[in-house]
Amino acid sequence: MKNIKLIALLFWSLIAFGFQESSPQEYSKPKPEQIKVLLTEAENSIDMMEFDKAQEQLNRSLEYATEIDHERYIALTSSILARMYQVRHEYDKGITQLERAISIQRKIDDKQGLAYSYVLYSKILNSKGERNRALNYLDLAKTYYEAEENSEQLGIVSLNKAVIYLQNENTYDRALSELNNAEIYLQDSTNPYELSRLNYFLARAYSHKGDLQKAETAALASLKIAQQGGYTGMTMYSYGILSEITEDQNNPQAALDYLQKRDEVREYIFNLNKEALQSEVNEREGVDALKSTLDELTVRNAEQEKTLKVNKLTTILSVALITILSLLTLSLYKNNNLRARANELLQKKNSELTLAKENAEKASLAKVQFLTTITHELRTPLYAVTGLTHLLLEESPTESQKEHLNSLKFSGEYLLSLINNILDLNKLEANKVEIVKSDFDLKKRMSDVLIALKNSADEKNTKIHFDFDKKIPKKLIGDPLKISQILINLLGNSIKFTENGDIWISVKQTAQKDKKVSLLFEIKDNGEGIGKEKQKAIFENFTQGSTQINRKFGGTGLGLSIVKNLLSLLNSEIELESELGEGSKFTFNLDFEAPEAEIKNTVAPVEAEEPELTNEIMENKRILVVEDNKINQMITRKILEKNKVICDVADNGSIAIEKVQNNDFDLILMDIHMPGISGIEATIEIRKFDTEIPIIALTAVTLDDNLDEFYLNGFNDIIPKPYKTEEFFHKINKYLASRETTV
Repeated sequence: MKNIKLIALLFWSLIAFGFQESSPQEYSKPKPEQIKVLLTEAENSIDMMEFDKAQEQLNRSLEYATEIDHERYIALTSSILARMYQVRHEYDKGITQLERAISIQRKIDDKQGLAYSYVLYSKILNSKGERNRALNYLDLAKTYYEAEENSEQLGIVSLNKAVIYLQNENTYDRALSELNNAEIYLQDSTNPYELSRLNYFLARAYSHKGDLQKAETAALASLKIAQQGGYTGMTMYSYGILSEITEDQNNPQAALDYLQKRDEVREYIFNLNKEALQSEVNEREGVDALKSTLDELTVRNAEQEKTLKVNKLTTILSVALITILSLLTLSLYKNNNLRARANELLQKKNSELTLAKENAEKASLAKVQFLTTITHELRTPLYAVTGLTHLLLEESPTESQKEHLNSLKFSGEYLLSLINNILDLNKLEANKVEIVKSDFDLKKRMSDVLIALKNSADEKNTKIHFDFDKKIPKKLIGDPLKISQILINLLGNSIKFTENGDIWISVKQTAQKDKKVSLLFEIKDNGEGIGKEKQKAIFENFTQGSTQINRKFGGTGLGLSIVKNLLSLLNSEIELESELGEGSKFTFNLDFEAPEAEIKNTVAPVEAEEPELTNEIMENKRILVVEDNKINQMITRKILEKNKVICDVADNGSIAIEKVQNNDFDLILMDIHMPGISGIEATIEIRKFDTEIPIIALTAVTLDDNLDEFYLNGFNDIIPKPYKTEEFFHKINKYLASRETTV
């Protein structure tokens, strides 16, 4: 018996040992197919607006992709996360994720991923009101999908273009054309979400055209697809457009029904991602509610026992009370009906006001876009005018020719000033100007402004006197660009109206508390002056002191308007004291912050001035000019070669990259908009193998909106076209001198 037990014990021990040996499973790394499935599920969750679920799926896909170092799926995860942020209207978060994705996709040359990201980027830009940039990104995606002959994605591109065009009355025909293209491309599509979107926007387009029958058919198709796919967002939008269509068909009851269904879906979406938390709360509330109900029942039983003992009079009073309550309920019901009708009327009026507001905003945006486009287009031919004038003035013209050329030069500079002023005012009125704070040297900044305006003052035989308070800290924190714009406009105004006279500019410290420093700026001249009756209107657009002054001195009257708007952004106001024929005095106060180290040293140390740069430093230097416009090529090349520069030219970005790889250059002047790859893309490629060579953007685009984009992509500096030759040579000499010291 003992032997049998021993054998059995050994048998089960061997089985247990074998089980232990075979049971542990080796860990297997995630596979790309698993990540692909997760990303597809995440997209579907976003379509259904299940954001918590989508976030969990994206977190897992990113974890898996990072573990196996799969850069393509890392980037695609960021792109899909950006799509979720776009649906949730968190546009800045979406842009951050897309920029991360695009950076990786460009590095690994994932063209398919880039095209997907470009489409998403266009959606976010459209939501932010940047419709031209949105269309540009869709064109980039379209180029790839055309090469791949991908009909479904081409249909999605056309659909998103139509969405943009539908926002402007003037482009509705283009929207219908793109929607027709999308219908053709997507006729065999198996993507129900995009088909639902297509029918929804077809409904909007037909409704706008007045074809309500087609609009209703398309809206019902959109609703059916959305309900079948569980796309709650598209279901809500479809109910909304059906409510509008049936209202236009004079069917108010159907319109109200659709509106109620839309609100029900909207409330469902609002609560969708809170269900888990709510269920926990409900469980806890359920326990408390049960306890409360039991207590109520106990009390109620006691009351019922008392009620059985009351007399007939109590019963009659109870019936009377119920009757009164019923009458009150009926009255409340009627009041609620009246209130509902009033609310419906108010809602309709609010919708009309909202539509009127949107139309006004569209008109304002159209004006902004027109002014921006036309002023940008003027810069390229103006560059040829100013450049050729400069070249002709240096070729020893006769006195009569010189007089004509100087007049041409003045006209070109005047036109450039007008363009810049219109652009500045345009951006201020469109609220596109932001305050940027950085450390800067105020005295040096003002000295640079005076140097830039010295030639203009000399031509008027006017002397500028500069007084700078020694108590002002050397370093201040503020917006140096706005300060320069204010001073240039005010000093330029004084120079224009002061001939054979003097201008005094002074800056004094009026107060200092902790890090805050208050400064008083004063610009005074003994020029023409401004009459009392015109002093209030002088800061309005296109306004000058008088018709005689306008004829004598010219100008558009925009400079002081720009000053007023810029000071308003900086929480300040400008004050004017003037007498006609006796000159003018402009004053304003600005507050700055000073670093702690500067607060202790209230008197700035005297520093040695930087040595003045001359054009001699350009001799025998090799400079590459990247420019596709032949006239601009010739002008820039001749200006450089007159200063003994060895100049080479590249017609586009691809040629520029090749030349930099095979030659040694001291500096590159890079245009931005060129056929093939742009100047920004060419600079990115050059920086991969040469991080030291100075690259200056020589461009006619407006810089204020996207300065960071230039610097982040490898440019050292920017020269806007058309430029003044002094600024042109100063920046080139500056970087050539810096390169010599580092070498």
